[in-house]
Amino acid sequence: MPERPWHFNLVLDAPLTPQQSDLLDGLDRFHEGGIGLAERPGYSRFMCVIRAETLTAAIADALDRFDDLPGVVVRSVELNAIALDENGMATAAVVPVPPLADVC
Repeated sequence: MPERPWHFNLVLDAPLTPQQSDLLDGLDRFHEGGIGLAERPGYSRFMCVIRAETLTAAIADALDRFDDLPGVVVRSVELNAIALDENGMATAAVVPVPPLADVC
């Protein structure tokens, strides 16, 4: 399977601290392309466009970059409407919770 660009967002559990922001500025892995910080008050996320064979491989590549950024926790991976369109996906996958009788 050939590599292609995959679009997604990594949402952090908390905004970056000033120390984390300073550290991020010096990390080459975050400046080699494919991932960019987007912030607003009380919120931080990374917008990603990563080349890989699969979406899961692209997400793993992006998450590996956080090894060098201590204390930062990625809360979720988001595929918004633009990402779904860019990825050639029709809709987000939704798996309903099974009925309680099926779980017990």
